[in-house]
Amino acid sequence: MTREPLPDTDPPTRTADQVMAGEWLARHDQIGAHPTPLLASRLAVRRRARLATYVILAALIIVSALAATSAFGGLQPYRPLPLLALTVAVAGLLLAQSLLDRWVRRVDQRAGATLSRRAAHPIQPGWRTVLGRPYAVFAVATSAGAMVLAASALAVPEPTVRQLAVVVLIGLLGATAITAMQLRHLLRFPVVAEDEESLTADVIMRVEDARELTTPNVQWSLPVVLFGTAPGWWNAAAVAYIVLSLAACVALHARTPSCATVARRAMSVR
Repeated sequence: MTREPLPDTDPPTRTADQVMAGEWLARHDQIGAHPTPLLASRLAVRRRARLATYVILAALIIVSALAATSAFGGLQPYRPLPLLALTVAVAGLLLAQSLLDRWVRRVDQRAGATLSRRAAHPIQPGWRTVLGRPYAVFAVATSAGAMVLAASALAVPEPTVRQLAVVVLIGLLGATAITAMQLRHLLRFPVVAEDEESLTADVIMRVEDARELTTPNVQWSLPVVLFGTAPGWWNAAAVAYIVLSLAACVALHARTPSCATVARRAMSVR
């Protein structure tokens, strides 16, 4: 079948991308696997998308801090406009993340269209394979813990503390929605592979990205907005939350199988 020319093909794979693909394979114990142009271009796009996501999350933290300063600085006890601006900004960041995921899907589709043959996994890897139960529990627990922590500040009689808690809750909801959107993208975009090696690499990429998503960077950062105004018991609870979740994160990375091991197990059921 004759393929129509693609309207916006990617530039040729750079040597630097090829070298990084080789290093990525070595890091994941893929001895004997070759850094193909397909893998190099997919990893390059993934690096750019991950960097853009870091920028989106950093923007979320900065906008939340600015909203807290603008809404509750000065003598006026309450101004709703900064909260509205924060909500609009969070919606804009969600849209940016959606467009970013769409761009990655489009690049993957173009890469898949150039393959002479496709390798397919009989079952699309589900959340148990891609994320795994321990990481799923950790992600839910850290998100819920941060939400409960922020919500508990609403019970403080001081109006400033309650209003700052609203800012933190809006930011946390935005971060949770962005993470859910990324996880949905990981679970639903089609496999792009031409042989067993690239199929294994595809699964490793998904597992690696899913684990990256569980790191609660925003959940650890946003409570800082309340430090200095919240009562002592709340500050102690926030510190305990950060220390315990950090310890759990380290233990999780140390005790769970590597991404390559998970991918090999997933491939063994084909």
